[in-house]
Amino acid sequence: MLKTRIKEFRAARNMDQATLAGLVGVRRETIGRLEKGQYNPSLKLAMDIAKVFGVSVEDLFTFEPDPE
Repeated sequence: MLKTRIKEFRAARNMDQATLAGLVGVRRETIGRLEKGQYNPSLKLAMDIAKVFGVSVEDLFTFEPDPE
């Protein structure tokens, strides 16, 4: 399961989903689905989001095993 800290980084910068979506070229709904763990980003999208926040992809995303 993919875990993300996008919402945390957005909140720290007072940034809404629409603003982030515009900066990385996706729809706001895509950011919402990412934050809820309902969508796995492409490597390019993950890198673009990390670049916006000035962090590494690993700072934003981690994989955890699915519960059995």
